[in-house]
Amino acid sequence: MSAKSCKIGGMSPKQHRHELTDAQWERLQPLLPPQQRERGRPSLDHRTIINGILWISKTGAPWRDMPERYGSWKTVSSRFYRWRAQGIWDKLWAEVQKDADTRGQVEWEVHFVDSSVIRAHQHAAGAKRGTQKRKP
Repeated sequence: MSAKSCKIGGMSPKQHRHELTDAQWERLQPLLPPQQRERGRPSLDHRTIINGILWISKTGAPWRDMPERYGSWKTVSSRFYRWRAQGIWDKLWAEVQKDADTRGQVEWEVHFVDSSVIRAHQHAAGAKRGTQKRKP
């Protein structure tokens, strides 16, 4: 069997482990903003950017350590933060969740997350920044 004809689990031969499959991409692509027109320097396509974001998310590595196959880490991170500010990630999540719920793939009793049971780190509780001097 040649490498070109081999597809395992919906992944193409050159696809890396944490990247979107073709089926996942087909589902997400219509929900994304239009790709910018070609003027000036061409922008990276959305699929490459999302694959870079998924790599960061899965590995927990800093942006600067992202592999070059996803483009400049600055480009990927700026699009991630820009889409977050524009609410694009919330829209994507809501659509994917709605689709899964329609197909009966979400068990709300199991998949519900209640923030009251998630502990915050002590520094996230509004403590003053910097070192505190002890009074004698």
